Amino acid sequence: MDEPFRVGFVTGATPDKWARTWRERRRDPLELVPLGEEEQEPAVREDRVRMVLARLPVDRDGLHCIPLYEELPVVVASAEHVLAATGDDEEVTLADLAEEQLVLPHRSGWRPEAPQLDWPAMSASDAVETVAAGTGVVLLPMSVARLHARRDVVRRVVADLPSTGVGLVWRIDLDDDERVQTFIGIVRGRTVRSTRG
Repeated sequence: MDEPFRVGFVTGATPDKWARTWRERRRDPLELVPLGEEEQEPAVREDRVRMVLARLPVDRDGLHCIPLYEELPVVVASAEHVLAATGDDEEVTLADLAEEQLVLPHRSGWRPEAPQLDWPAMSASDAVETVAAGTGVVLLPMSVARLHARRDVVRRVVADLPSTGVGLVWRIDLDDDERVQTFIGIVRGRTVRSTRG
């Protein structure tokens, strides 16, 4: 098969170890496709990618999903923010953030109690840059906060926000695709000699 097997991954997911195993076991090419969270579901449904490492939940209608791991939610703030006075391993709560400006809407729908400014749409990277300048805070999964880490920001785990799951998602009608089954096996840790199941 000359066409690469395309696997999407949402910002913050790290498919490298699975891609390495794929390349050790197979001759056909694997193409990793970075996707924004808003693109993850359409990309797999429209067959732009065969599978996607997606931030959960996703609409499971017509899709299979193997939950892989959970990510802690963190708040990112300027290094000059009062949160910087707490230790790196100290947690905060949503009550601690009630008077903040949230520069990017959080997927849970939580909003601070303080009246909010009308923030323009922005990426996670733009949001971190905004808070680094001393304006507001942003809530992100830990992996996304690490990806956009800077010296002029701090991050703290938010104890009372739910964790975010990451899972491997593919269309049910692709179950018989041998490459789909191979990638599932790699993600599940099957060896070359393992049988499916």
